[in-house]
Amino acid sequence: MARKSKLTDDQWVEIERRHLIDGESVRSLAKAFDVDEAAIRRRINPQKSAGEKAAKSLMGLASEKVQAEAVVRDISAQISALPVSRQQIVGTLAQRLSNISTHLASAAEYGAATAHRLSGIAHEQVAKIDDADPLNQESMESLRGIAALTKMANEASEIGVNLLRANKDAVDELNKGQERKVPAGLDHFYGAQLGNAESGAS
Repeated sequence: MARKSKLTDDQWVEIERRHLIDGESVRSLAKAFDVDEAAIRRRINPQKSAGEKAAKSLMGLASEKVQAEAVVRDISAQISALPVSRQQIVGTLAQRLSNISTHLASAAEYGAATAHRLSGIAHEQVAKIDDADPLNQESMESLRGIAALTKMANEASEIGVNLLRANKDAVDELNKGQERKVPAGLDHFYGAQLGNAESGAS
């Protein structure tokens, strides 16, 4: 079990601020707060085992924030260059995609709960099967019920499974460092689906 730090959370925040913002060296901060330099380095640049999700440094998060804000400014500039009537269309479409994402997330949650419930009922029906004679009439009725319940459970879980798969694939591509920007989320996955549907209808 790791030893409890003798510094408070506020003191650690002060160390991070003075190092990252004010540029003070780790050595001087270690001396000022009477802690090991290694402890400060671990705090500023956390390292975890390969089996754990690597925590991002504050500098890394700040860099991503700057990049995201630059993208937002670029998109805002492109929208501002459009006629007002087309700006309103973009705003309506953005709101619609946001609503779709929210509703689909709720649908996925309800679907997962339904799948869980149906799977539980199917599992209870397994006890009715006669191991010595699984093909007798009563056992066969139970098997047919189990098959129907399992099928419905699988169908109920489809939205949630698709959302999880879409986000996992997008995150995997980002982690591979590909140059192409791949947005992860409901808007990306279902926005693409909506776009494909509109293209097919035109």
